[in-house]
Amino acid sequence: MAKYRNKLPQLGDGLYITDGGIETTLIFHEGLELPDFAAFHLLKMPEGEAALRKYFRTYAEIAKRFGTGLILESATWRANADWGTRLGYMPEELADANRRAINLLAEIRDGYETDQTPVVISGCLGPRGDGYIPARAMSEQEAETYHQAQVETLAGSAADMVCAMTMNYVAEARGIVRAAQQVDMPVAISFTVETDGNLPTGQSLKTAIEQVDEATSGYPCYYMINCAHPTHFGHVLAEGGSWLDRIRGFRANASHKSHAELSESPELDSGNPVELGTQYARLKERLAHLNVMGGCCGTDHRHVEQIAEACSPLFRTTT
Repeated sequence: MAKYRNKLPQLGDGLYITDGGIETTLIFHEGLELPDFAAFHLLKMPEGEAALRKYFRTYAEIAKRFGTGLILESATWRANADWGTRLGYMPEELADANRRAINLLAEIRDGYETDQTPVVISGCLGPRGDGYIPARAMSEQEAETYHQAQVETLAGSAADMVCAMTMNYVAEARGIVRAAQQVDMPVAISFTVETDGNLPTGQSLKTAIEQVDEATSGYPCYYMINCAHPTHFGHVLAEGGSWLDRIRGFRANASHKSHAELSESPELDSGNPVELGTQYARLKERLAHLNVMGGCCGTDHRHVEQIAEACSPLFRTTT
């Protein structure tokens, strides 16, 4: 059963860490095969499930050590219809994979949650297409219909919320919010940006957030930025404006490279964990509501540890 669906604790003032780049960690550090970057596919095998459990426990230990909150993001970024079909999943098998991914996180929460470390379970949604390229863009209605099945499955699980990660155009983000609204599920929207701080469509982050809020009466609980380095979007956030109050989370890449460069790179660029932690702390000084912090491509527990080290002194409480 969802524990925090009616009152997400990260909407308060405390620091909540989340995990790093799950797919790059499992591929490059654990030597696992993830066809189409589909981490949920590991749930088909006992050893794969064990690898996911180990992965999430690593971050639970970090939250416990620093006394922060924790958001467990399910390994379901690719667990939607088109990607599932590519991997041979029938609709009910895909729904079951989504439920199993949440059940695994519920086990982690049972083992780690304390008053000092509240644990939120988030059902991760990914784009229908490529996370970097907004090709074959859907209308808002098409996106709502497409994502409805996964949203409904996650809403019927122990997930407290859903989070749409690596959104690269507004219509898909709005459709996901509409689908979440239909089942009264809290939702966060995380956009990705290019090195100029704009969405892959060229639209500004400010306009994208404002358009989603306008179309959905401000239904998203908050917005995030993921799969980009702080040097790509820091200048945009420095421009100021009330729209920045809607941003609560960052899951940055370890690398300074562009999306195109990362796609072509045969090796993992882990960047500089200490530098990344410092950059998060500086961004926190600009954004009053920023309190959800983790990583994306190329990051692992070392980066999240440095983020917690640099940022936890900036927070007085996790409640």
